[in-house]
Amino acid sequence: MRVTIFGATGMLGKALMRQWKDEADQVTGLGSSRADIRDFAQVERAIQQSKPDCVVLAAAYTDVDGCELNPTLASAVNTSGAVNVARAAAAADARLLFVSTDYVFDGNNSTPYETGDARSPINAYGRSKAEAEEKILSILAEVCIVRTSWLFGPGGKCFPDTILKLAATLPETEVVTVVHDQRGCPTYTLDLAGAIIALCKSGARGIVHCTNRGECSWYDFAVEIMQQAGLKTVVRPTTSDKFVRPAPRPKYSVLSSSSLSQRGIEMRTWQETLSGYLLERGKTT
Repeated sequence: MRVTIFGATGMLGKALMRQWKDEADQVTGLGSSRADIRDFAQVERAIQQSKPDCVVLAAAYTDVDGCELNPTLASAVNTSGAVNVARAAAAADARLLFVSTDYVFDGNNSTPYETGDARSPINAYGRSKAEAEEKILSILAEVCIVRTSWLFGPGGKCFPDTILKLAATLPETEVVTVVHDQRGCPTYTLDLAGAIIALCKSGARGIVHCTNRGECSWYDFAVEIMQQAGLKTVVRPTTSDKFVRPAPRPKYSVLSSSSLSQRGIEMRTWQETLSGYLLERGKTT
């Protein structure tokens, strides 16, 4: 199978390139310097040259607050860019797997979101991805849309890295405050990459929710990070109204794992992945 990955230099893209180990597959990884998805001609040329059977679109503008401050850029990358890739994939008769987000939902649920629940984003990032989903489906009805959440992993900016760097700069008596009124599913990029590869190889279609198992608040996540890292820094809970940011966040964006289980894929718990992340991070710090 020939595979072309857009966004190969991002945190998830690096994981995909690392985890795609089947020597029978020919994998082409493209960063924005080689193919800016905002430019249809660049995307079309990249696909014509690599001749993929399957395209994985992992490229995105994922800075949630940045998207809120610059919604035009968010739309250009996350919506128009995704449409460019879908159009080029359709013209080349290639399958497409599009990586989307839990932020297409408003967070008003109290039970995990299913794939058929209505999109209702509350920030610019979520709107740009929700619009991309809808437009891609009108171009490639059999696309595979993989929604995921709270990504962390080696080779990129993520919550565990931020928390650990913060703890390293504070005296032991200092307290770290983290919001406890937002709940979601932390997802390790190396695990997500493995699931995406399996979905590509099986020719999956439709919307799939793909996260590590379990749910938590950002506060719970921070506490677990400190414990597994063996740090004594105290973490205290706070509320979102005391930690104001440009973009509103869903209070609850937990994704149901049923669509993934139906395809025979089971993920580890998010707690299990942290030891691997800490080991990987230790190699580069």
